[in-house]
Amino acid sequence: MKIKKQELIISIIIGIMFCVLTIIIFVQSKTISYTDINALENMQETELRKEITAIKTKYTEALEQLEETNAMIKEYEETINTDKEASVLLESELEKSRNILGKNTVQGEGIIVTLVDVEVGKYGKITANDLIELVNELRAAGAEAISINGNRIVNISYIVDLSETYIGVNGERIVSPYEVKAIGDITYLESGLSQKQYGYIDTKVNEGKDVTLEKSDNVVINAYSGTLSFKYAKEVE
Repeated sequence: MKIKKQELIISIIIGIMFCVLTIIIFVQSKTISYTDINALENMQETELRKEITAIKTKYTEALEQLEETNAMIKEYEETINTDKEASVLLESELEKSRNILGKNTVQGEGIIVTLVDVEVGKYGKITANDLIELVNELRAAGAEAISINGNRIVNISYIVDLSETYIGVNGERIVSPYEVKAIGDITYLESGLSQKQYGYIDTKVNEGKDVTLEKSDNVVINAYSGTLSFKYAKEVE
């Protein structure tokens, strides 16, 4: 797209220069034609002065247009340079969008929460709802990226119970232990889960479930491996 734009700018510049040069050549040709001695002898003095004044005016206008063209060329060159900067900015924004959509592997500080099935009655079993609650808590605490057993969680991700053994995440079956990674401000992420009595970890432990939290300066979360597409949602024209 950038190459086509530059080609258009160059074409415009060439077109303007062609017009200016045509005018200059025309003015110079007129000047030469009126230097013919016989033509000058046959012209009255008043007419000659008018014609010379007109030629000078046209020549001045041509020079002014040439100066304007040079100024436009400089402006276009600056525009091209600005486009380069805009391209860098655009690429940066695209990179941010890819990160938000989960299409890039990312790393940074964050936490790792591990949930393990406890074989003591049904209350010790980790369910899809436990993972959904955890994802929501992490998002509320400002998590920028989340994964469950290596599966990147994006806006269209789904987490469901498939059986007493398996939980489905993004169409993949996973089993205990469940490792939930989150990248974001460690303080916010940890405090969001570790509140006494009513925090996520205490609540799940009180339910007889095994939940532990680990802080890390280098959490790596893989890119979303599925296809991001909309079947029913369409852009409003």
